[in-house]
Amino acid sequence: MSDISHLLSQPGNFAGLPSQHSDYKSSRVTVLPVPYDGTTEWHSGTRNGPRAIIEASYYLEWYDIELGKELHSMGIHTLPSIEPVMDSPEAMAERVYSAAKSLLDENKFIVMLGGEHSISYGSIKACTQKFADFSVLQLDAHTDLRDQYLGTKFGHGCVMRRALELCPVTQVGIRSMSLEEQEFINSRHLSPFIVDDNSLNLSHSDIIDSLSKNVYITIDLDVLDPSIMAAVGTPEPGGLGWNDVLSLLRAVAEKRKIVGFDLVELCPDQGPASCSFTAAKLTYKLIGYSFFVGM
Repeated sequence: MSDISHLLSQPGNFAGLPSQHSDYKSSRVTVLPVPYDGTTEWHSGTRNGPRAIIEASYYLEWYDIELGKELHSMGIHTLPSIEPVMDSPEAMAERVYSAAKSLLDENKFIVMLGGEHSISYGSIKACTQKFADFSVLQLDAHTDLRDQYLGTKFGHGCVMRRALELCPVTQVGIRSMSLEEQEFINSRHLSPFIVDDNSLNLSHSDIIDSLSKNVYITIDLDVLDPSIMAAVGTPEPGGLGWNDVLSLLRAVAEKRKIVGFDLVELCPDQGPASCSFTAAKLTYKLIGYSFFVGM
């Protein structure tokens, strides 16, 4: 029988890409699924997020109207999922770090799909060792700046506190925090970009000015308004719309070099299937911005 592999979409690959667009050696992008939700406290199920995003991505159009390109042209390889470590959140962070460091050593662009937000620390840690003049852009409803939460320093509520110990962090979309976090922000003279009373007072220029040359982006999907993203573990009223997020991400890509990103906290059982597709499309759009816009 003749080889028809070039005609077939590949189940398990992001966007269902066939082998000629998803071979590991030739692909510049690696999608790393991390199905972990070991420190979730309210709605569990973010461990199912990576699979839901990848399955929804099969229905993406490869051609992007805005950029006028088929965005998969640089090659997008989907790796097997990282096996969760249940011993401790810190051990899980180290496992993610080891995987991310290995990929960065091979000059791969990492797209990490979670899972809960705690997984971001490992990838951020690896990036701080790879890139100079580096900072993080966090899109999130919550600051995640507790020093310790539910008995661990490496849970989802502490992830950006740990990241700040490694590099500068710019927080956008914030609309909920604890008193402890507010006091920490005051003591460190931090200036998160807060969404207050459903008013989107987000200056692209101010956000970009706060970022270093090389930027890692971490997107907690609860940054989006629950009317379009109900499927998260800890939804917050208000938030950014689809176009708000895309316009910001494109503006960042035009002025800074995006060196990797993650998308976390999809809890597919908590919302309609459209949420998984929205997450998949946001992933694909940000891959496109990272490679075809600006720097």
